[in-house]
Parts: sequence; C-alpha cells; structure tokens
Amino acid sequence: QGLYLTRNTEQPSYLASFLDCLWARIIAAILWPLHVLAKKLVYQKIHSAIGISKAGINGGGSLPMHLDKFFEAIGVTVQNGYGLTESSPVVACRRPYCNVIGSIGHPIQHTEFKVVDSETGEVLPPGTRGIVKVRGPQVMKGYYKNPLATKQALDEDGWLDTGDIGWIAPHHLAGRSRRCGGVIVLEGRAKDTIVLSSGENVEPLEIEEAAMRSSLIQQIVVDQRRLAAIIVPNKDEVLQAAKVSSIVDPDAVDLGRDKMTSLLYEELSKWTSECSFQVGPILVVDEPFTIDSGLMTPTMKIRRDQVVAKYKEEIANLYK
Repeated sequence: QGLYLTRNTEQPSYLASFLDCLWARIIAAILWPLHVLAKKLVYQKIHSAIGISKAGINGGGSLPMHLDKFFEAIGVTVQNGYGLTESSPVVACRRPYCNVIGSIGHPIQHTEFKVVDSETGEVLPPGTRGIVKVRGPQVMKGYYKNPLATKQALDEDGWLDTGDIGWIAPHHLAGRSRRCGGVIVLEGRAKDTIVLSSGENVEPLEIEEAAMRSSLIQQIVVDQRRLAAIIVPNKDEVLQAAKVSSIVDPDAVDLGRDKMTSLLYEELSKWTSECSFQVGPILVVDEPFTIDSGLMTPTMKIRRDQVVAKYKEEIANLYK
C-alpha cells in the first residue's frame, strides 16, 4: 500500500517497485487462508479481551514497533498521535487514509516540523536522525515567569525543542514507501542518549523495546553511562523456562540468583541481537519500578535517573 517506512533517500526504480509489489501480493495470497482462520479462532478472543475490535487511539508518542505490528496483524487500526504539554498538546497524528505504522504521522494543519543537528543546530535532510523541533499556533509563548527555561525551549523564531530524537521520512515517487513522505518518526529522548567512549551514540529505548518482547522480562532500564541493564524479571516465567531448558529440576520451586542472571542474559542477548549495540553486564533486582517507589511517573514512564541512582553501587560492582 506504499506505507513502508525507510530512511533511504534513493528513489527506487519502477521495475523494482513493480516486482516488489507483485511478490508481496503473492505472499499475501498464500497467507490469506491462515489469516482468516486466525481471525475466527484467535483474533476475536483478543478483541474481546482488550475491548477493541476495529480501531483505537494512542496518544503521547510512538508505540513500540512490535506493538504496532501486532495490532495491525489482528486487524485493529491504531491512530498514533504526538504532542507535548507545551504544544497544547497535539502536533502530529496518523490519518486513517495514511496510517504508517512506526510513525506519529504527518503534522496537523498549520504545524511545521524540522530535524536539526544536536550540536550545530543545522537543519538536517529527510531520513537523517536528529533533534525534532516543532512550530505552530498551538505552541506556547513561554513558561510562566521563567524566561531562562523559555529561552532553552524556544528560539527566536518560535521553534519548540521537543527533546525527542527522530527523523522525517523522505519522499519517494514509487515503491513501498511512496505514501510515507513527510511522516515523522520518533526514536527516543535526547537526554537518554548514551555516548560511548568511541564517540558513538546509543539509543537505550531501542534495546529496551526489543528486550520487553521477552516474557521473562517485566521491566528493564539500560544505564545511561554504561551499557549495563537493570532488569526486573517475571520470576514465574523465568523458573518455567529454566525447567524447560533442564537448568533446574522440574520440581524446583526457586531459581538461584546466578542461574537466573545467566538465563536472563541469554534471553536479553537473543531478543536484542538485531539492535545496533549489545548490553554488557546485567543487574537483576526483585523490586518492580512503581509510582509509589518514585521510580515511575504518574503516566507510567520509568524514571531512568532515579533507577540508576538507586542501584548506583550495584552497577559499579558489575564492572569490578
């Protein structure tokens, strides 16, 4: 349908696009009977469980790609929107006629986006990752009685620094991405970026989202200074996996810390194998991150700095 995301700015040839489309239709035709069967036996039960059968709205920011693909597979259209308190709050959303999964859609009316280099402020071309900025009538004029914070967030031309890292999809005349031009893709928060000693930038969100696909991992935070991971395990799932793998006796009711850490490390490595970087040592903790403990925000976002501060000594010991 021309809704495939890519950062590649090179225009595909019409012949390659035709062959690609033909192959996709062949695969779809082969899978169609299986899809119809799954719709009757599985998808209807999922629709009933989540209370959604046709469409839903997700607000605030990007959905993890695996969730976006899951909802698409079961026939639920998710229209993803994005905005900030400082922008009243909506600045972009996905439309029913151009619902590009993995993106936050096109800017809404009278709203502009641009992506700039984090160091130079230079406007970057489509497909290039940088700091996302937005301008429009819904963007605030400034923070109340706080000119310093206003100056940091807004420039003289009214561009709001969202603090998010992302890119704008390039325009293609043909091929799978021909209808994606101009949609915005978010990939994490700028302040969360980890800069390695080699100078390379790592986005922890990519690793965390991949790891959360494992049923053994309940919560995870990648340390912002080093590529260590703090993991809250799903203990029942971990124990069951250990029994299946014959790591422990089938009648065991507990799993030692060393064996649990080893199993979780293997699981983490498996799910993050396609990420740009791999996690180093891991720290397994028993206490989940909650709002009451101060480790999550009221909107259920993990406070990275608070988690890392709480386990500062344990993380340091991982590298001794």
